[in-house]
Amino acid sequence: MNQPAKDQRHALGQQGEQLALHYLLEHGYRLVVTNYVAPIGYGPTGRPITGEIDIIAYDESSEEPGRPFTLTFIEVKTRTDDFFTSPESAVDRAKQRHIIKTARLYRRILSVNDEPFRYDVISIVLRANQAPQIELLRGYFSEETFARSRWMAREDEFGL
Repeated sequence: MNQPAKDQRHALGQQGEQLALHYLLEHGYRLVVTNYVAPIGYGPTGRPITGEIDIIAYDESSEEPGRPFTLTFIEVKTRTDDFFTSPESAVDRAKQRHIIKTARLYRRILSVNDEPFRYDVISIVLRANQAPQIELLRGYFSEETFARSRWMAREDEFGL
């Protein structure tokens, strides 16, 4: 891939993340951290693998007495068109697995394993000369999807 195309994709992603942050703040979220990166393992060649979560925030939009706010791990996907496929379709099982591993490490490091949490996706379409189309998909995926997988059982064995 040539550098200008990569730069354009990066700029589009940055613009989408800024729109997502404003959207979340307007809809009752309290931001904790953006672009959280953590080591989540090693590849077959021994190369370190890192996971990234675009936004970590508390959803304070539906306050219930005596119930803590929901910790959310949010992936932002931005596209210039959704004619062939939606932006959120890029959050495939491999991406979900990386996000889950990263979120589990985050929760363990900060000792927030007992708090309610979920995985959201913000889908953004930025068409030329149109207002951005932003959709928050609460609970887009969950750890239960991977409950029977070997990697999840192995991580549970090691306390991750």
